[in-house]
Amino acid sequence: MKVNFYKPHNHILAKYIEGYYFMLKDDTDSLDYLTFPDNYFIISACQNVSFSRENNRIGIDRSKEENVVIDFVSRCNSPVEVHYTKSINEVTIYFKPLGIYHFFNSYECKLLQNEIISSEFKDFMKIILSETDQNIQIEELENYWLSKFNEKDLNKIEEIFQDFDSDLKIEEIAEKHLISRQYLNKICTKYLGKPASEFRKIQRFRNSVIQNKNVKNLTELSYENLFYDQSHFIKDFKDLTKIQPKKFFENVNTEQKNIWFFI
Repeated sequence: MKVNFYKPHNHILAKYIEGYYFMLKDDTDSLDYLTFPDNYFIISACQNVSFSRENNRIGIDRSKEENVVIDFVSRCNSPVEVHYTKSINEVTIYFKPLGIYHFFNSYECKLLQNEIISSEFKDFMKIILSETDQNIQIEELENYWLSKFNEKDLNKIEEIFQDFDSDLKIEEIAEKHLISRQYLNKICTKYLGKPASEFRKIQRFRNSVIQNKNVKNLTELSYENLFYDQSHFIKDFKDLTKIQPKKFFENVNTEQKNIWFFI
């Protein structure tokens, strides 16, 4: 199965959408990959498929029934094994944190699901999945998101979330913005689908994956990403990947563009 990843061509979309990948049906019989936690909001559309889910394993197969299946993921905090029995047509869009709200009416994570699986969106994705020219697919996909774009005033929320990349403790971030930690978690759960501590843990993990090739050792990587020490870094890393950092970096290709998607 061929997998192509693209960054948005349009500068407005690039501000809010990390990218999208296309899986193309070919003569390949199967595909397996392991994906690790991230903070993106993910929308996938698959054509003529059946799904099976068991714990942290997803099975995807071709279906004799014609359909378009829309899947929305707002929270991923452990590794997920994905197995494609046969190659399929699939388009997946990765929205940056808060980015998705500029394309839908909802102001709350748990309310997005109904909008995303609406018949209007499903009908559009059916057209995209039926198109064989990938350049046309990309153009029509970007035109669709631009037609839905409605920039919202989320500046105050963005200011709070930007502080998660600082060395401030969660309590200090809440205090800085004159709110309680409990209310900060409520805001995070509403907009990001997860509490503040989980969002920060995943963010630091992802940053460490990106920066790994530029540092000398795990100790340096730990401090570069604002972990208290190496043992704290290793603990959080194992919580999210179920393996030691050293083994992870030995077996995962972090050079590829779509680094959340490890084959």
